[in-house]
Amino acid sequence: MEAADALSPPRVTVGRRVADLFYGRHRLTVGSLLAGPLGWLVVGYLGSLAVLFAAAFWNVNSLTGEVAQTFTTDNFKTIFTESVYRTVALRTVGIAAAVTVTDALLAFPVAFYMAKVARRRGKAVLVVAVLMPLWSSYLVKVYSWRVILSSGGVLDWALHPLGIQGPGYGNLAVWLVMSYLWLPYMILPIFAGLERIPDSLLAASEDLGGGPFTTFRRVILPLALPAVVAGSIFTFSLTLGDYITPQLVSNNDFIGTVVYSNITNNLPLASAFATVPVLIMIVYLLIARKLGAFEHLCCSAGARGSLCGRPSG
Repeated sequence: MEAADALSPPRVTVGRRVADLFYGRHRLTVGSLLAGPLGWLVVGYLGSLAVLFAAAFWNVNSLTGEVAQTFTTDNFKTIFTESVYRTVALRTVGIAAAVTVTDALLAFPVAFYMAKVARRRGKAVLVVAVLMPLWSSYLVKVYSWRVILSSGGVLDWALHPLGIQGPGYGNLAVWLVMSYLWLPYMILPIFAGLERIPDSLLAASEDLGGGPFTTFRRVILPLALPAVVAGSIFTFSLTLGDYITPQLVSNNDFIGTVVYSNITNNLPLASAFATVPVLIMIVYLLIARKLGAFEHLCCSAGARGSLCGRPSG
C-alpha cells in the first residue's frame, strides 16, 4: 500500500495549476498584474470623465432648477459667445504659462547645480530640500502666503523702508503663490534630465573651443529640453485646474473657481466649462509629445533611451 502511494502522481493543487498557467507566458503575467490598476483607471478616472462630458450636454430646468438629461449644446454656446468666460479662460491660461516659464527659469540653475556641481552628499541634501516643501499641507502653504501678501503683512513690512508696497491680492499674487507651490515639480524632472547628460559631452564642447554660453545653448539646452517640457506638464496642468489658491489670494475668477461655484446651481454649465482645460491639456500634451517629453518620462522611469544607462562621467 505504501509503495502504491509512493508511485502515485503528486496531487495537483489550484496554486500549482495557476503557476503552470502563467509559466512562460509573459504577456499574460503582465496583463494580470496590470488588470487591477487599469480597471480602476478606466472605472474611476475615464468613467468620471465620460460622465463629465455627458453632463456638459444636459441643461437645467428653469422652473424646478433640476438637471434635465436632455441633449443640448447651449452650455458650449454660452461659454464661447459670452466674453466673461473667454476672459476667465485667457486669464487662467496666461497665469499657467507665466508660472511655467517662471518655474523653468528658477529650476534650471538649481537642477544644474544639483546634477553637475554638487557632490554626492550635497546632492542628496539638495534633493531632500527640494522635496521638503511637498511634505507640508497645501492649505498651510497657501494660507501662509495669504498672510505674507495681506495688507500690512510681512511683505509690506519688508518693502516699507523702500517706499513700496506688496502686490496684495490679485493675479500677481496667484502667480507668486503657484510658482512657489509647483517649483519642485519642475526641478526634479530637469535634475533627472541633466544628470543623464554625460560629462564627456561638456568636456568635448570645451575642448572644441565652446564657451559656457555656447555649451549651454548648443549642448545642454537641446538635451535637457525634453526634461523641461516634462516638468512643464506638471506646472501648467496643476495651475490650470487649481481653484483653491485663486479663491484665497485673488478676487478674480479662474476656470477652477467658476467650475466650483457653478457645481451646485448649474452642473451642466460647470461640466461644459471643465472641458476647456481638458482640451487645452490635450493640445499641450500633443506638443509635448512632439518635443520628446514622453520619451524623457519613460527614460526617467528606467526605460532605455538615447542617454539612459550612460554614466555621467
